[in-house]
Amino acid sequence: MKIALIHDWLVTLAGAEKVLEAIYEIYPAPIFTLVADRKKLRGSVFAKAEIFTSFIQKLPRAKNKYRDYLPFFPLAIEQFDLSDYDVIISSNTCVAKGVLTKADQLHICYCHTPVRYAWDLYHQYLKETGLNKGIKGTIAKLILHYIRIWDYSTANRVDYFIANSKWVARRIRKIYGREATVIYPPVDVDEFELQTDKEDFYLTTSRMVPYKKIDLIVEAFSKMPDKKLVVIGDGPDFKKVKSKAGKNVELLGYQPFEVLKDYMQKAKAFIFAAEEDFGIAPVEAQACGTPVIAYGKGGVTETVIDRKTGVFFREQTVESLIKTVSQFEKIQDKFDPITIRQNAKRFSKERFKKEFKEFVDRKMEEFLK
Repeated sequence: MKIALIHDWLVTLAGAEKVLEAIYEIYPAPIFTLVADRKKLRGSVFAKAEIFTSFIQKLPRAKNKYRDYLPFFPLAIEQFDLSDYDVIISSNTCVAKGVLTKADQLHICYCHTPVRYAWDLYHQYLKETGLNKGIKGTIAKLILHYIRIWDYSTANRVDYFIANSKWVARRIRKIYGREATVIYPPVDVDEFELQTDKEDFYLTTSRMVPYKKIDLIVEAFSKMPDKKLVVIGDGPDFKKVKSKAGKNVELLGYQPFEVLKDYMQKAKAFIFAAEEDFGIAPVEAQACGTPVIAYGKGGVTETVIDRKTGVFFREQTVESLIKTVSQFEKIQDKFDPITIRQNAKRFSKERFKKEFKEFVDRKMEEFLK
């Protein structure tokens, strides 16, 4: 059976792309995407892949400013002619699931999330971007209203949904009224070796965008001057984060993988304050035998075992994080690095590929009957 893979955009190699990479290794099929940056794909499995892009690719600065063309995304994704394919596998965070298919085609969607800034992060997104008022705000609200209507209408173009966590499966049910099978995404746990000897510092790492709440973490540790925090990552919020950093907070900016891994192995705990759909970094930290202190909402509640591989703070506030760090230090000797790593191995790439292939092959067999 001829297979086509659909992905929103291929301009970086982040978490969603790691999932697509694993799917491509199982089914090395043509990839259809809104926009691709082939320079960024060098050295990856996509370097020699057959990639088809939309008209967005030809628009000014599309590789860097593709999000500015959001109003055109639904039209662009619907222009792909997939009539020659039997099976469509979409990897969706925005519009990929909206491709047009026929009744005699099988469409399986791996949903990382429904469009977050159009649904559950709508009001937060408008406030953080300053689009909650004024003419630009009105235009943004109209565009996102249109995206919501289109997004909901395309849910029935999918035959089977796969969610990357129970958290996302609940949102799929809430927003689309569809059930989803949970297959956790692949994490390269073997790239992160166990280290049992920890040093006296905490670590957080992320792209610095508002919902990651790195500023919250930095502000909390700045109020705990006796505790050292190392921050790895850059992004639009870097200056904002830096302005809140005390002398005990070390901002390293972007760092290569080997440096990141070294810090992750040595940290006494990894701090995670975002409400994520899954959250790969906390699993990577656990693969190093490093316990996680995380905001207790979202996919991280499915990857961290409370009081065994980490602890949760219940409110996304500075005060709640400070209180939980203090509680962690009282019980930190009870965390076993070997047990923590064993938990992370539940999310290996090999496990993902096995579960995903079994699901897709089974649905293909049923489809042919």
